[in-house]
Amino acid sequence: MRWWSIANFVSNAGTWMQLTVQNLLVLQITGSAAATGLSLSVQAAPGLLVGMAGGAAVDRWPRKLTAAVSQALLGLVAFTTAFLVATDRLGLGVLMALAAVTGLIATVDGPACALLGNDLVRTEDVPSAIGVGSLVHNAGRLAGAGLAGVAVAFLGTASAYAANGLSFLFVTAVIPFLRPVAERARPPERTAAGPGPAGAPDGGGPEGRERDDAGMTVREGLAFFARRPRLVGLAVVSGVSAVFGRNYGLTLAVLVTGPLAGGAGAFGTVSTVLAVGGIVGAVLGARLRRPSVRLVGTLAAAGGLLQAAAGLSPSLAVLLVLVLPMAVAESVSDTAGTTVLQTDPPPHLRGRVLGVWSTVRTVWSLAGPPALGLLMELAGARGALVAGGLLIAAVVLAGRLAHGRRAAAPVLLTPEPTGAVRPALGTAA
Repeated sequence: MRWWSIANFVSNAGTWMQLTVQNLLVLQITGSAAATGLSLSVQAAPGLLVGMAGGAAVDRWPRKLTAAVSQALLGLVAFTTAFLVATDRLGLGVLMALAAVTGLIATVDGPACALLGNDLVRTEDVPSAIGVGSLVHNAGRLAGAGLAGVAVAFLGTASAYAANGLSFLFVTAVIPFLRPVAERARPPERTAAGPGPAGAPDGGGPEGRERDDAGMTVREGLAFFARRPRLVGLAVVSGVSAVFGRNYGLTLAVLVTGPLAGGAGAFGTVSTVLAVGGIVGAVLGARLRRPSVRLVGTLAAAGGLLQAAAGLSPSLAVLLVLVLPMAVAESVSDTAGTTVLQTDPPPHLRGRVLGVWSTVRTVWSLAGPPALGLLMELAGARGALVAGGLLIAAVVLAGRLAHGRRAAAPVLLTPEPTGAVRPALGTAA
């Protein structure tokens, strides 16, 4: 797990180096802000179209091999882009094609790497592993953004893509040496299809493997997701929060530079506080042992109320005081939600459930900015922050009340026939 965390830190730093310069590169090539947005949409589109198929592939294929191959392919795309940039051969069409290929590979790479990290620790330590992953992500983001400026200044734009390619190769080199907990604990005579003995219902024997392979369909994962109220509730809370509560690069930027009369430096300070809050929240989230959808909703509502208060901030100092706990609450909520998502489904369905989640998340990412932009046009930055925060809290409260009413519904018990003998409880019960 330590090696995996180091590899992920390197990979995240490389990814954020590339993302930091990617928008500038598109602007240099096209001179169009619309083209920049289009490139992001093209990269996100595969998650909407084939995200569930990518999750099914993760359930079907060996996880370590899947993660290694996908990381190597992402590295190849990054090196190709670096070469084209360095030789001044990168046009808009090629850039869009490379963005689409990257998004397509990510539909498999995302769930494969997430579940591989969980495989490296015991079940009770999965929340901590996810918290560590969140911490690594935030630290890599800070390091990557800083390194991008240095690399571009001294070596040019292509260096950021080359560094990202090297980071993917580093992860690929580490993966073969990882030993998942289940793999270490499995006796030699057991099969790789499951930890149970041959012929067990979990797929341990040949019949179980054949049954699992035949049932690894996208529809099965979608049906499981739709039948689980807690996963549907998690999707609703996370979706509303993503659309109306997480686009601070837009809302807080307009608030700071507009009503609060700050500049780019002031917004940089706010962004730093948000990043610090995310790291603190990741550390706290790593201490969670039994996260739940209720905890996710409670923290999302708290973050929404803090966001509404931040929208009413009379000064930059007050905004900074509110932004820190807001970022902490949202980071812990994200860690708890990710833990529920990755541990609630049975092991043989987790890839497909993550594939469904990838599709849902892509819908948020595509629909969120236009919806938030429209809200800001109608209500301004302050109004968008206040209305969005209150809407998040209201959705969570409505969900809590609906769940309470279902739980309080009377249960009709069927009387036992007269003379029926109640079986004694055995040790197996």
